[in-house]
Amino acid sequence: MAELPEAERLIDRRTQEVIAGHEKLRTGGLIPRIVQAAEMIVDSYRSGGKVAAFGNGGSAADAAHIVGELVGRFGRDRPPLGAIALTDNAPSLTAISNDYAFEEAFARQVRAVGTAGDVAVAISTSGNSANVIAAVAAAREIGMKTIGLTGADGGRLAREVDLCLSYPAQITPRVQEGHAFIGHMICELVEDELFPPTAPA
Repeated sequence: MAELPEAERLIDRRTQEVIAGHEKLRTGGLIPRIVQAAEMIVDSYRSGGKVAAFGNGGSAADAAHIVGELVGRFGRDRPPLGAIALTDNAPSLTAISNDYAFEEAFARQVRAVGTAGDVAVAISTSGNSANVIAAVAAAREIGMKTIGLTGADGGRLAREVDLCLSYPAQITPRVQEGHAFIGHMICELVEDELFPPTAPA
């Protein structure tokens, strides 16, 4: 068999990394924790709560993605679910960062919009993002439940949240790809529980 060109070898290698990470997710005890995260969010919605998600860079995009699936839909038409991405308000982010500190960028928003019983979804591939950890502290002070999405060792965030979902990879892009998968699984489970699919006639 002919050897793959360099670019194709790179893609093949990265694909193998993704497969390895997902296999560790499948066999390493993370699946029940994903279910638990979905249950926390379902419980919040049933009590009139909402989801607030946040992170930096690619994790900001993951936060917005999760919120979009909840407010819009994941797999089928159903009523919208209350969720907000604290990363999407540029005036608030820049004003808070300028007037206070970047570390307060999410924490101040949590204090403004969060209520007891809501769920904070804190995303940090390293688990050590100072503004994410500060927001988790603010959320817990309010009485929000907290879920963390991190990379392999969880960093500081793993010790600060009620439930940590640490995707088993070290390389940032692989962690972010894992977070996208976990986010989709949470949204699908939440949707199925709150709006069970109609059985075929």
